[in-house]
Amino acid sequence: MQGAEIQDWSALLPGQNLSRMTSGEQVRLYLRRLIFDGVLRQGQKVPQDAVARTLGVSRIPVREALIALEREGWMTIIAHRGAFVNALDEASVHDHYELYGLFYGFAVRRAVERQGAELGARLAPIQREIAKAEDPEELQELTLKFHRLVVDAAQSPRLKSMLKQMTGIVPGNFFELVPGAQAVERRGTTAIVRAIKKADAEAAEREYATMLRNQGDLVVKLFHDRGMFENPPAEAGTVSG
Repeated sequence: MQGAEIQDWSALLPGQNLSRMTSGEQVRLYLRRLIFDGVLRQGQKVPQDAVARTLGVSRIPVREALIALEREGWMTIIAHRGAFVNALDEASVHDHYELYGLFYGFAVRRAVERQGAELGARLAPIQREIAKAEDPEELQELTLKFHRLVVDAAQSPRLKSMLKQMTGIVPGNFFELVPGAQAVERRGTTAIVRAIKKADAEAAEREYATMLRNQGDLVVKLFHDRGMFENPPAEAGTVSG
């Protein structure tokens, strides 16, 4: 990778209110937001000390966050050199949402098999609130509630464990940051509930996958618009600084 070395990051790193999270979660979300906002670009070395000072944490949660981000594909850590921002690519973003579709599709299929059409009656009031919600924060909470109910109804501890290992690509309120996401979620949850009410597990699984694939398409467009797929770094062996 290659990236310009900035000597003083203190004036460049924005503050962030992340007080409700653990220190490691704060740093992980914060670094993803710096990449999303273009403060950290592909190939740049992460200014670990400046990040720690900005968030008021020690180097330990910064290191933990970097290790987690490397597992997620955001960073490459090179011994004695530091952590460098990886190139994002369109295929990886599409894959991320395809995987979400597979996981949640599996969840809704199991949920319908185990709960039947009764699950639709429980989801319908949430879906109606989703259809009316205009505030992005309210919509975020409602959709999380919707997805949690589906996953709980699947009664699969293994599935829950797998989903916990996945983190969002968009750092912040999805419906505030991604144009068109609200409409996709409304259409998708409406179709999912309709299929569940018919106890049609295959249709519900298909609608979940379609909704998340469409959300992935919107994220890819957003990342293109923000220039996040541009200028991929060179090989790790050419790191400068």
